[in-house]
Amino acid sequence: MNTLIEHGRVIDPATGRDEVADLAIADGRIAAIGAAPADFAPQRRIDARGCWVLPGLVDLAARLPRLECDMRAAVAGGVTSLVCPPDTDPVLDEPGLVEMLITRATRLGMARVLPQGALTRGLKGEALTEMVRLTEAGCVAFGHADVPLVNTQVLQRTMQYADTFGYAVWLRPQDAWLGGSAAASGALATRMGLASVPVAAETIALHTIFELMRAVRSPGSSGPRVHICRISSAAGAALLRQAKAEGLPVTADVSINNLLLCDEEAMCNFDSRARLLPPLRQAADRQALGQALADGTLDALVSNHAPVGSDAKHLPFAEAEAGAVGLELLLPLALHWAGDDAARQRRALACVTSGAAAVIGSGLGDELQGSCGQLHEGALADVCVFDPAARWMVGDDTLHSAGKNTPFEGREMCGRVRYTFTGGQLAWDATADGA
Repeated sequence: MNTLIEHGRVIDPATGRDEVADLAIADGRIAAIGAAPADFAPQRRIDARGCWVLPGLVDLAARLPRLECDMRAAVAGGVTSLVCPPDTDPVLDEPGLVEMLITRATRLGMARVLPQGALTRGLKGEALTEMVRLTEAGCVAFGHADVPLVNTQVLQRTMQYADTFGYAVWLRPQDAWLGGSAAASGALATRMGLASVPVAAETIALHTIFELMRAVRSPGSSGPRVHICRISSAAGAALLRQAKAEGLPVTADVSINNLLLCDEEAMCNFDSRARLLPPLRQAADRQALGQALADGTLDALVSNHAPVGSDAKHLPFAEAEAGAVGLELLLPLALHWAGDDAARQRRALACVTSGAAAVIGSGLGDELQGSCGQLHEGALADVCVFDPAARWMVGDDTLHSAGKNTPFEGREMCGRVRYTFTGGQLAWDATADGA
């Protein structure tokens, strides 16, 4: 259906476009921004006066335990493309499983799922998966989710294999022996009597990753592409900055939770809603992460969407399952971080659109390459219409995902998505949903 989105503020971080203009959608693509073609006849008109017309968001970390509910949450949050980590049940280590996930998601007609294949079979850290076949099935990258890859020889082989075939390796930096506890090391964890994760759990893993990247790099080659998932500390951000300055082909993201929250604020009273992976660290770490996002050290901002059932969450802090929902909160929280600073607003929007798409890079394939996370004529029409003035409270009745637990529960959000188009198809209409 041809659609004309009228009078909205069209913002495209990839090109720097920021103007009030109409946007025309035809045959699944953006037909025009500004004056529509003379022969364009819209069957649907959307008055976007007062709203921002943005590229559909790209989320690099979203688990989907109840696919339909979580996909609905995605489009309600303006997310049109999302990467699903490989720690599904069963693990994404076989082409048939990858194809099944993509088929199920496509049939729903909402967001686009981009599977991340497992680096090793069953995420056991032993035998490598068949990355070529998994790529043919639709995987955009390969990772190990939150499971540390203990055997450094296996990790080295995965990098060599990925470098040979041009695949990207996604790793969350966590030492297997120092990580895994409920809270981050610090004064609060000590007062609460909680087993804690030191910053060294992250920095040791980063040192290992970067040393292996150097070791497997062949003469004349930049080496394997590695994406670091969910940096959580000031020290980790500093090591990443050094690696980039050295020229290592590395990118990284940060969770919206770690960007905006710290342990003293969110974990008081043993609130299990703040039981997260990676754990929340101190205010100084939060400040350093914000600076790293602003200066480009961190490439993308992710929801780290991981729904947890009430029974698994309503337990003592150390026993509760880690995780929180975030798909519907990603955009308003990203803009909350930016505040009224125009440069930060542009940076925040880039980190959830074109910047996130650039991390995936060639894994997107020919159809999405150059379109995902962007607004320009001829691009696939992944579009989000966002009302920055809307106010809403985070709670069970305002979230659509399978789980409802989030440390932001009860907080007022500023800004809400009104419409989402995926490939030109209307995937979300807040007016029809009553939002």
